[in-house]
Amino acid sequence: MTTLLSSLKVIDRPKIEPKPPILGKRMKLIEKLDEQLAMAQCMLQNQAFEAFKDKSIKDPETGERKIVRKRKAVRPWYYDSDNHYYFEIKVGLKTMELAKGKTAIDVGPKDKLLEVIGIIIQAVERGELDQQILQMSPPKPPKLRNVKK
Repeated sequence: MTTLLSSLKVIDRPKIEPKPPILGKRMKLIEKLDEQLAMAQCMLQNQAFEAFKDKSIKDPETGERKIVRKRKAVRPWYYDSDNHYYFEIKVGLKTMELAKGKTAIDVGPKDKLLEVIGIIIQAVERGELDQQILQMSPPKPPKLRNVKK
């Protein structure tokens, strides 16, 4: 008589390698660049831009947790000088240095802004800005768990 469990292949638990911290930093930067892309599209179409974030709050009456959408302020990473646009990439509150002493990208007319942001997103996806990202926010050391004996 065979059991159901004997029909399964049983092995030792494989060791799962942690993902490199740069992947999370890339994804976060791409999210921010997507916001900038949406903001630039709204600017070109003369529409108001609104960004939202989900926030968990506790209902004072029932004690139940609810998720509420709240508006968040997003500042543009692009600016103009006499109708000539420039774009800066930011990590946190700092501006990324793309070349030695150079932080801004010369966009030109504002209709090129979407194209430039799209190119930057592709560069981040390919890992072309990994060095600069890691320079601005170095990976944190792993947390040590307090194990009681």
